[in-house]
Amino acid sequence: MFKSGFVTIVGRPNVGKSTLTNKIMGEKLSIVSNKPQTTRNNIQTILTGEDYQIVFVDTPGIHKPKHKLGEYMVNSAKDSIKEVDLVLFLINPCDEIGKGDKFIIEALKSQNAPVFLVVNKVDENTHERVAKTLDMYSKEYDFKEIIPISALRGKNVDTLVELMVQNLPEGPQFYPEDMITDVQERFIVSEIVREKALRNLRDEVPHGIAVDIIQMKQNEKGTYHIEVDLICEKTSHKGIIIGKNGAVLKKIGETARYEIEKLLNAKVNLKIWVKVRKEWRDNNLLLKELGYKKLK
Repeated sequence: MFKSGFVTIVGRPNVGKSTLTNKIMGEKLSIVSNKPQTTRNNIQTILTGEDYQIVFVDTPGIHKPKHKLGEYMVNSAKDSIKEVDLVLFLINPCDEIGKGDKFIIEALKSQNAPVFLVVNKVDENTHERVAKTLDMYSKEYDFKEIIPISALRGKNVDTLVELMVQNLPEGPQFYPEDMITDVQERFIVSEIVREKALRNLRDEVPHGIAVDIIQMKQNEKGTYHIEVDLICEKTSHKGIIIGKNGAVLKKIGETARYEIEKLLNAKVNLKIWVKVRKEWRDNNLLLKELGYKKLK
């Protein structure tokens, strides 16, 4: 009996959704940063075993939007809850249920798929706090399973996968067994560059940046030549991104190139240009050009 299905991971920004996806897959497919709202697009990753295939949809965190990009992210996350076979609601231990999680719980009540409550970062909290969290949330919703984990350390992640397989329906193998993601290499490359920018920039800059791959081609010797526009909203941000004597941009480029070479298993010549596009997060045309196509 072969089981298969689609699983969506929902939760507030920065609770560890991408970290969990990467741990399950054993590959760095979703960018990870300590900045909230890191994930902007639903990334499909595919886990195939001998008798199952799980297609994961990693969603942007649900939050109160402040601009059109924020609206896109929230709509994308809410849409992902519909028409899936299983929902993982990822939270962190807390003292009370916040407005964001209450909003997610209400959204979950309108769909029929089973929901797992996955409590992340249990290794960073006391047993008492974790127990209090489990008690509070179980009173708000009838979860199919409640699983405490550490996505970073891998604690109980294998158990989580086993429970997911048990709760999936019988079905076909949707993708070839050696396929682990349905996103193109260009997208993963752009996400790597964006992650390195997030890690190296000040707090006020990261949400105002986007990455556009202008060129990505491989020559006869196997070397990739990649040109990237790193887009920001303000001229002052451009100076911050470049840094004194180009130091910040150089570090972004070096760390990104190292990871892209591992991804492509080839030498990479990476050029990054910093461009100012004022208020691009509120410009529908620019947003769609940059790949945010689900705007409503």
